[in-house]
Amino acid sequence: MIDFRRIFVIVIDSLGVGAHPDASQYDDEGSDTLGHIDQAMHTFTIPNLQRLGLANLHGMHHVEPISQPIGYYTKLIEASASKDTMAGHWEMMGIKTTIPFQTFTEKGFPSSLIRALECETGRSVIGNKAASGTEILSELAQQADETGNMIVYTSADSVLQICGNEDPTIMGLSELYRYCEIARKLTTHGEWKIGRVIARPYIKTADGTYQRTSNRRDYALKPSVKSVLNDLQAGGLDVIAIGKINDIFHGEGITDVYHSKSSVHGMEQLLDIMKQDFHGICFNNLVDFDALWGHRRDPLGYGRELEHFDVLLGNVLDQLKQEDLLIITADHGNDPVFKGSDHTRELVPLLMYSPSCKGRGLLPYASSFACIGATIAENFHIAMPPIGTSYKNMLK
Repeated sequence: MIDFRRIFVIVIDSLGVGAHPDASQYDDEGSDTLGHIDQAMHTFTIPNLQRLGLANLHGMHHVEPISQPIGYYTKLIEASASKDTMAGHWEMMGIKTTIPFQTFTEKGFPSSLIRALECETGRSVIGNKAASGTEILSELAQQADETGNMIVYTSADSVLQICGNEDPTIMGLSELYRYCEIARKLTTHGEWKIGRVIARPYIKTADGTYQRTSNRRDYALKPSVKSVLNDLQAGGLDVIAIGKINDIFHGEGITDVYHSKSSVHGMEQLLDIMKQDFHGICFNNLVDFDALWGHRRDPLGYGRELEHFDVLLGNVLDQLKQEDLLIITADHGNDPVFKGSDHTRELVPLLMYSPSCKGRGLLPYASSFACIGATIAENFHIAMPPIGTSYKNMLK
């Protein structure tokens, strides 16, 4: 059984593959991100995901299963009491979230928190409600620019989001990030505790509309306990983070950081990193699937993004070496035809491939995303996480 020198983990953010067994507890019965995207597309061309067994794992209308997939595939059942980005990623690396992060969707944030934020930043807050990012800009960006007020809003996730114009004469990125750092300190404990503070910078375009930019920053809580990433780092191994992975883990266990402008950019960064002779893992989150298409309930945009991803995935497959392992998964669902604009409680796919593996096919379903961290830990001979069963001995 080979030990892999490099493991590449790609998270297609929000690509669920059908309702979780407890989806009714989240009012998510009938959700199916991949299935409903497939149904919405007129044609759906994802030959590399098809080669890896995605259509064998999940029945599709436009993509046929194939007789001999090149990889291993299965579905993962989230063990954490959540359908949040942070909980999903933490669980992949061995941390189970038993108490869901607080949300403030119904009434907005407490007035006491808003007053504290206003006092420490010196700006008045407008918004303070649940909204989509595009809607809140359309409604309040002009007012914020004219008055110097600061847009604060939330969603169905445990997040506090602050919008600010990148123009330094209005706010500027450095000030926006500073306000988010203040908000993060305020919301680390007690009744105000939330999972993430997110900086949402925007610009005013030539036609007078307001548009978010790629300079988003996530300020997450520090993981409650050590993860597989910490043990990898302590063992002298490389832990390369692409996209918002570093933010999600609060920098814990990360050795190299690459911020991405888009999911396409994140894949281009991964392809460049594949040229490096590192020893450890490269962990890549592709957020656009969730932020641009899932939350905005755009199945066609989501499907086209998957097609673009599939082209770049072909390049990744071509560059894999004998001692490389590729893992593709998701952190939750976000069904783009489902009611509302929230994440959906779903199973997620697990696709694994290495040029050195002669076997292929369906693996047993896993009762935790932590099978990913357990597989990584066993491969690199570090401490096994407290949850998760490794697939390492099945990769032959």
